Amino acid sequence: MTNEAVLWTGAGQIGMAIARRVGYGKKILVGDKSIANANAIAKIMNEAGFDVEPYEMDLSSRESILGIIARAQELGEITTLINAAGVSPSQAPIETILKVDLYGTAVLLEEVGKVIAPGGVGVTISSQSGKRMPQLTPEEDRALACTPTEELLDLPLLQPENVRDTLHAYQLAKRCNEKRVMFEACRWGEKGARINSISPGIIVTPLAIDEFNGPRGDFYKNMFAKCPAGRPGTADEVGALAELVMGPQGAFISGSDFLIDGGATASYYYGPLQPEKQE
Repeated sequence: MTNEAVLWTGAGQIGMAIARRVGYGKKILVGDKSIANANAIAKIMNEAGFDVEPYEMDLSSRESILGIIARAQELGEITTLINAAGVSPSQAPIETILKVDLYGTAVLLEEVGKVIAPGGVGVTISSQSGKRMPQLTPEEDRALACTPTEELLDLPLLQPENVRDTLHAYQLAKRCNEKRVMFEACRWGEKGARINSISPGIIVTPLAIDEFNGPRGDFYKNMFAKCPAGRPGTADEVGALAELVMGPQGAFISGSDFLIDGGATASYYYGPLQPEKQE
């Protein structure tokens, strides 16, 4: 064992797939709003030979984020961040999506960036959804990237009258994730550390199953049926990409976003998923 600590938020299948690839030999702290989820996934990991401690935390709270960071520092030097926490359009209202997926992720990247070890690396899970939203203005993109975290939710484009529905809120949050990663990569780089994001498409997880059974279920089923891959993805495929990006082979990669969606975004723009061709 080393004195290295992995800070992992979001006790789900994607986070676990990544932790299995980058967490061996390290102390892993897994945080989730549901301590039951954290306990369950820690048990699975520990029974597979990893060293995982569960922790109850709320990504929408700066105080809670600082708490899990402090606990991780007690376990060792934080060398790895895996942020797989978030809520989907079918799971939460607009306000919660923006507070968790947008604000919370920005705070987590900011605060971990202050303490990440030299040579450290992080990845945050974004979404293909942000790629399907119309382009923002350069000024709006810069605001999402650079606005102080405590002022983010006050931005005009995030006000209720400008957010159409929960899907739009989710798209805005994921666009913000990409921009914050670019911004924070410059700060992490000052410590010799790297941060990137991964934007999965339809990945079979409990969250995705919620979406399949939700009001937009037919939309998502149509998406993976008409993407070039012709199927949804697996958490292990996301984990394999994360291992490359976070490992020594990815040492020259920082501030980037990686789309892994079976070609669904390509099909949305140039294939059978184009909006005007959808039934």
